[in-house]
Amino acid sequence: MIAAALLGAFTWTFLEYVIHRFLGHVKRMRKNPFGVEHVRHHAEGNYFAPSWKKLLIAIAFSALLCVPAIGLAGRVGGAYVAGLMGFYAVYELLHRLDHVWAGIGPYARWQRRHHFYHHFVDARMNHGVTSPIWDFVFGTYRKPGVITVPKKLCMAWLLDPATGDIRAAHAGAFTLKR
Repeated sequence: MIAAALLGAFTWTFLEYVIHRFLGHVKRMRKNPFGVEHVRHHAEGNYFAPSWKKLLIAIAFSALLCVPAIGLAGRVGGAYVAGLMGFYAVYELLHRLDHVWAGIGPYARWQRRHHFYHHFVDARMNHGVTSPIWDFVFGTYRKPGVITVPKKLCMAWLLDPATGDIRAAHAGAFTLKR
């Protein structure tokens, strides 16, 4: 059961990459609901599709997957779907936190820089938000250097309100484009 749940979580990392890269960034494929919301997210920075929309899609996707998964593998199939959807929820939380909270710890610092390289340096790279695995596999990984963030898209946690510049704690990783 644990292995099935972990496989489900690992499957989410692949879906995260594929959905983000192709439905969010390939021009001819972007006219889908995810693509429309994703383009707005890149343009507005702190915009996220409403949670109710994400919840409805997650419920529909889970219902669609549960029947064949349980039919084919019983409780193990249910554990797989639970792992997949559980890690989808983790992805949603981590992605939102990237934009609204400075985060703590080495993973949060790495993940934020990896993701913001995609946002502010080269949107053709670093499509995995929670993991770089598929970026490595498909050749879209780039190690972030210093990331220049446009002032209009700069996250509140990154700005020092006293100076209007990048907070000292983040100055080695980020700069502000004026």
